[in-house]
Amino acid sequence: MQKYADYIEQIEIDSLWSGMKHIVWNLDPKVNILSGINGVGKSTILNKVVRGLMQGGDFPSHMLKGVRIKVVPADARWIRCDVIRSFDRPLMSSDLVNKVVDASVTTELDWQLYQLQRKYLDYQVNVGNRIIEVLQSCAPDAAQRAQLISEPKKKFQDMMDKLFAETGKKLIRTKNEILFTQIGEELTPYMLSSGEKQMLAILLTVLIEDNQHCVLFMDEPEVSLHVDWQQHLIENIVELNPNVQIILTTHSPAVIMNGWLDKVTEVSDITV
Repeated sequence: MQKYADYIEQIEIDSLWSGMKHIVWNLDPKVNILSGINGVGKSTILNKVVRGLMQGGDFPSHMLKGVRIKVVPADARWIRCDVIRSFDRPLMSSDLVNKVVDASVTTELDWQLYQLQRKYLDYQVNVGNRIIEVLQSCAPDAAQRAQLISEPKKKFQDMMDKLFAETGKKLIRTKNEILFTQIGEELTPYMLSSGEKQMLAILLTVLIEDNQHCVLFMDEPEVSLHVDWQQHLIENIVELNPNVQIILTTHSPAVIMNGWLDKVTEVSDITV
């Protein structure tokens, strides 16, 4: 049976930029924010870890040379992780273009949402099956337990409606796929602005982990996000899945101003 880690306890990199820096970063189980001026290696640190983890396979054999991570529990050999890309660039890879059957998918964020849509359908099937199983048990508290199972999805829907309220967009809750309505017009996720796509991708990624322990990597997630959305980003993620560990880089004071200042680490503080 595969044993998954609850969170990453430490990241160690033998040499950043051809031996110039040795990195040892002890992580908080919940929220970790890496800060520093441009060019000090914030994104490089994240990318080195992510490249190893996203290769798949049992941990830690697939990590890049010179990169080591400690996890909790120590004998875990698998890590659930997700990566949020912040820039809405045009799709350039011909391999990706050929995989897409929807002509509306033209950017990297569109591609993320295209994949998330499919995972969202699987998530709903799993939730539905659990609800049916609970109701069929005929336990005295079956209805209450079924409501708790569906609560994260409702919380996600309420969050999206609140975030998009100013532009009059609302999630269509009667559809299985993600669709919005605005002044009577039906909108797909690919018709949203870059900031709206980015927020949808972040919260949808968190939701479909289905309250499991996972690590969410984000490199400068404030890009394209309104300042108010930046301020509430971390608390929305934690509320949607209390079992997620957040590891992000940022230049934005707004991301950390709502009580996350003590979670900030400067690159210089983890450089040996």
